[in-house]
Amino acid sequence: MFRSVMLKWLPLKHFKNEYFLQAAETGKDYTKILWNNKRHLSVSSISFKKRKSSEEKAVENQGKRVIRYAPKAGTEVVGIWRNMTVQEIANVLKKDVDHVFKALEFADKNSDTYYKEDTVIHNPQIIRDVIKISGCRFRIIARPDEDIDKEQNKDAVPAPPAPPEALRPRPPVVCVMGHVDHGKTTLLDALRDTSVVDTEFGGITQHIGAFEVTLPSGERATFLDTPGHAAFGAMRSRGARCTDVVVLVVAADDGVMAQTLESVRMARAADVPILVAINKIDKPGVNIDKTLRSLAQHGLLCEALGGDVQAIAVSALKRLHLDTLVEALILQAQLMDLKADPGGYVEGVVIEAFVDPRTGKQATILVQRGTLRKGCVIVAGNGWAKVRVLQNSAGLSVESASPATPVLVMGWRELPSAGDTVLEVESEKRANEVMRWRHNQRMKEKQESDLEAINIKESEHQAIYKQKLAQKRSLGRFRTRQEGPRQKMIQEDDHPTLSVIVKGDVDGSVEAILDILETYDDHERVRLELVSYGVGQVTPNDVEVAQAFNAIIYAFNVECPPGVARDARAAGVQLAQHNVIYKLVDAVRDQLSARLPRRRHEEPLGEANVLQQFHVSEGKKKVPVAGCRCVKGSLVRNALYRVVRGQDVVYEGKLASMKHLKEEVTTIKRDMECGLRFEDPNFIMQPGDTVVCYKMVDVSSTTSWDPGF
Repeated sequence: MFRSVMLKWLPLKHFKNEYFLQAAETGKDYTKILWNNKRHLSVSSISFKKRKSSEEKAVENQGKRVIRYAPKAGTEVVGIWRNMTVQEIANVLKKDVDHVFKALEFADKNSDTYYKEDTVIHNPQIIRDVIKISGCRFRIIARPDEDIDKEQNKDAVPAPPAPPEALRPRPPVVCVMGHVDHGKTTLLDALRDTSVVDTEFGGITQHIGAFEVTLPSGERATFLDTPGHAAFGAMRSRGARCTDVVVLVVAADDGVMAQTLESVRMARAADVPILVAINKIDKPGVNIDKTLRSLAQHGLLCEALGGDVQAIAVSALKRLHLDTLVEALILQAQLMDLKADPGGYVEGVVIEAFVDPRTGKQATILVQRGTLRKGCVIVAGNGWAKVRVLQNSAGLSVESASPATPVLVMGWRELPSAGDTVLEVESEKRANEVMRWRHNQRMKEKQESDLEAINIKESEHQAIYKQKLAQKRSLGRFRTRQEGPRQKMIQEDDHPTLSVIVKGDVDGSVEAILDILETYDDHERVRLELVSYGVGQVTPNDVEVAQAFNAIIYAFNVECPPGVARDARAAGVQLAQHNVIYKLVDAVRDQLSARLPRRRHEEPLGEANVLQQFHVSEGKKKVPVAGCRCVKGSLVRNALYRVVRGQDVVYEGKLASMKHLKEEVTTIKRDMECGLRFEDPNFIMQPGDTVVCYKMVDVSSTTSWDPGF
């Protein structure tokens, strides 16, 4: 029921703070009103109790309809968020806590909650009502302190070390290292009864492989096979960092080589024990003692010479003494007491990553902690995956992978890089957060590097500008003219350049090729520009990019679909396919050399000694003629000549006449005498001078780049 009343007008400030207006009507009724934009007051209820004091305690609704205060447009806007405390509301309103308590008595009158300063208000409608009652408008924002925490903690990090009671024994991880062609893969084939070495291009290993082997004793071990070629140093370093024991394979016939010493340095840097396997002892004439002494000279003292490094002489091809090597490995693993936590979140390392044209993105992972199962969400570098398929080293599907187990993982959204740390996260949402955070970090690093380059360019520009400005001021009213029309200000870069696109079968191979290309140092003669690179087959996009940049596509160990090959031929794009890394590098060197300008080279033809100088009549004039004998090669009439007197060159030019026995000839052979007259009639030769006959030929230049192998 509503009735009209006479109202006493109060100031707007009083209206906002007290929420009541007093009626001028006879009696002591107070009425709740709504102030609208038309400055009218409307009655909503007349059944309120009289206020007991200036600080009202509670308003009894008694089933009556209540209309809350709506702030007027133009009032202050404050930011609110979910689960605010009473103190946080007071802070954003810039009022004391008592004010919020008063507002809460009206905004949450149907609740028995006893509010304190640190009470969290979970109902967002109550927070909004308190803001409205306080005469302010609101907007939803993120919690300020949460932004800082998320910025610091968005990346996935390894879990703390597991307690000792959670650790369980695990198989050892053994990395086989050494120089190229010393028999590393053959040794692994002998241990696991396979023949991988027969499938390798060029007879060398060009990938890092991870294999789980059951030894004759029944013990299990994981072996990492690393390439021995100089180009794959990054793969060897990666294998040494994630291993427990390094087996250094040294051929008894070759001895210690460059990559042998590099493997020793990497093993020491990773602080892992070394076990030496002296291979190829079946070859005749090998000297094992010489190999041991050579190792000792480089700081690797074996037990036979009084050191603490085990050295076992084996023959991988003939399978000799392999049981002794296995026993030494098992003993070393037992001494190390290798353990890991099979529970908790998964941690590991990416051994290799590649793209299969049929099954998509794949990565070989060595699990180091936890148990990897189907359905796990993992992040690694710039990629993440929800594990769909797990395959062991034999290619069989498995349900889980325990610590020290290599496994092939399928289900990657983005392909990781070899060597990336693998971490398990709670959900796909969390994985996306980690990827965004890492992307932002990369962008920040790129901005910093770009800013540094911009500052350098700006300082160079300022220096040139100040120099030109000083020169302009020194000329006074005399101004220099522009050199040519404005169109000539844009000059094309005609410097010889080789643009390349690299596609590889696995991430490690692409990494090795890029590392080799980074050693190129002959940019002054011909530039080498890397347009793009990637893992997987050659795609139509690669052909388009190559056509735009006039680049050559180098495909290493990958197929090129027939349709893409036809498009490349039609577009005039050169596609070079290789399966041995040093042949690919040789092809790049040849292309660089082909782009160098041809140079003029002096090719000697013959040499003659001057015996006598005399003059002959030619018409009415006397001309000087040198009587010579050819002592080397032959003299050619139309060639170039140089006269050497002592150590000095006194004349260079062409002949005007070459005669033998008064006959004009074109060639003088060795031990023949002749008369030579030069084009310059004023040049007089002397007996004892040496005449050198030569011609200038164009020869191809060769780049000075040395990739190191």
